[in-house]
This record gives sequence, structure tokens and C-alpha cells, in this order.
Amino acid sequence: MAATVPEPILEVCGLKKHFPIEKGFFRRVVGHVRAVDDVSFAVQPGETLGLVGESGCGKTTTARVILRALDPTSGRVVFRPKDGAAVDMARLDRRQLKPIRRHIQMIFQDPYASLNPRMPVLDLVAEPLRAHGWKRRDYEARVAELLELVGLDPQYMRRYPHAFSGGQRQRIGIARALALSPSLVIADEPVSALDVSIQAQILNLLEAMQERMGLTYLFIAHDLSVVRYICDRVAVMYLGKLVEVAGTDALFAQPRHPYTSALLAAVPDLDPHRPWLGETLAGEVSEPIGEQAGCAFAPRCTYATVVCREETPPLVNLAPEGAPPHFAACHRALDIQLPCV
Repeated sequence: MAATVPEPILEVCGLKKHFPIEKGFFRRVVGHVRAVDDVSFAVQPGETLGLVGESGCGKTTTARVILRALDPTSGRVVFRPKDGAAVDMARLDRRQLKPIRRHIQMIFQDPYASLNPRMPVLDLVAEPLRAHGWKRRDYEARVAELLELVGLDPQYMRRYPHAFSGGQRQRIGIARALALSPSLVIADEPVSALDVSIQAQILNLLEAMQERMGLTYLFIAHDLSVVRYICDRVAVMYLGKLVEVAGTDALFAQPRHPYTSALLAAVPDLDPHRPWLGETLAGEVSEPIGEQAGCAFAPRCTYATVVCREETPPLVNLAPEGAPPHFAACHRALDIQLPCV
């Protein structure tokens, strides 16, 4: 008897977020920035899905729309908490969102900007608890427990953020995200502002919390070495669209999209004598404004043909039957051999 495949904890279907471009005294809309443009993916319970791409490709905007910090232009965001029914986050109003938010939390990129310097650690970590009705006599013990969980001494809860290092501040941010025992945590480049030695500590902490609490992560990053270490699958974004989604080992071993290959080639190699197998991308990232014909990556792609410039490639599964899915949005994915770097 075949094993039952669990339902995804998060399904993003055709998600779009377009920002209007206004001009003149009457703020007439003359166009739209297509920050997130028809993005679809799913995250399974207990896994870590990495969302990668250059700065400005739409990773953080995607996360904020999933959380409903930003309202979507269109699309669905189906979330299935551990102890509740599936809900479409894109359709809920602010009042309906509150009981759902306890199940989905975020770790922010900058541990210096994400903590209010006027609040002690006790109040910072207890913010989500107070928002959901906890009283001070109840949440002090919970904050002490959370600080111990992330490797900080509970006696520090009376101190203010300026008394902590960057790594310690990020631990405080993680404690705050875990306060309500969420099902899904969105980590928006949680180690990019930290020293390399501290990055390893935070990544190990995230893995330990995942195993201990049964967490699911959507891990946003641009450092592919970090992604390779912590993620089970990787989704690559370019100009608001997904161009490749695959298991981490498969994607690093054999990328199927030229943009993914270029990203991997850009990762520094510690061996100075190893020949460089990648290609330098030509041109600059174009602006995601208005409708664009063809593949968004075509102007910078050395493999592009006429069809690439005229028709938008769909995201299709290129893996053989019975193998784990490997999706790519490239007209030439099957007839070009990309370098393995």
C-alpha cells in the first residue's frame, strides 16, 4: 500500500503583487511594478524551502504577501496550521487574520533594526504573547523559557538591545518568532547581517529548533552556501518569477536554468587553482515594469533564441518518471548542457 503524501502546510498559487506607478499632481497611475508575478510553490510539513535570487527579485515581497503584511494583487495563499483547517490568507480580513498569525511567524534580516531600542528584552519577546491575551504574570516565565531555548541567560531579559551583539540580537528575534509555537516560520535572510562564525551558530540553532518543535521554514537568502547547508529544496526567483525549483542536491549537481547556473558559478571557491566553469552574465537586471514578452532572463542569456524572446516559458517538471520533481522555466532546458560548478 502506497504511503499517504501529507498535504502541504503552505500552498502559494498564482501569487501576484503589483505596485502602481503614479505620476503628476492627481497621482495618475501610468504603470505597475510587477514585484511578484504569478508565483506558485508548496512547502511540505517539516521541510526547509529556500527562496533565492538577486537583490530586488521579489523574495521579501513574496514573504510579506504570504504573511499579509502586504495585500496581494491576485492569487491564493493556502495555509494549513497544525491544529486548524486550511485557510486562504489572501482572502482573510484583518480581524480574521489575528488567530491565524500565531501559527505563522517571521524572523527579520536586520537584528539591529527589527528590535525596538526603547523596549527591554522581556517586552520584545513577549510582544506576540501580549497581542494574544497573555498577562504579565504569565508571560515572564515563558520569556525565560524561550531565552534559555535560544541560548541566552534569562537574567538578561531586563536589558535593552544595545547591550547585545548582533548574534545575540538575532537570537532574541528567533525567541520572539517562536513565542507562540508557530507551525511555519519565514526567515528573511536571518544570517546575512552577521559574521561568518556567528552565521554557523544561528543556522545550527534554527536546525535544532526545527527538530525540537517540528517547525517548517521558508528560508529566504542570497548566499547559496547557506542555502545548501540548511535547505531541503530550493526555489530560484528572477524578476518576480520562479525559474527553477528542485531538491537542493539535484539543483547544485545539475542546474536546468541558465540563471541558476550563473548564480552557482558566482559562489567563491576556496581553491585558487580550480578552473572557473561558469559564465559572466551580460547586462543588468531589467525593471519589472509592465507586460514583458518572452523570458525575463533572455536579454542576459547566452543560450537565448527567438522563441525565448517571444514566448514566456512555463515552469514544467523535467525530471524523469519516478524521480523527485525538478521544475524549470526554460525553453532550452533539455537541449543545452549547463556547466556543473
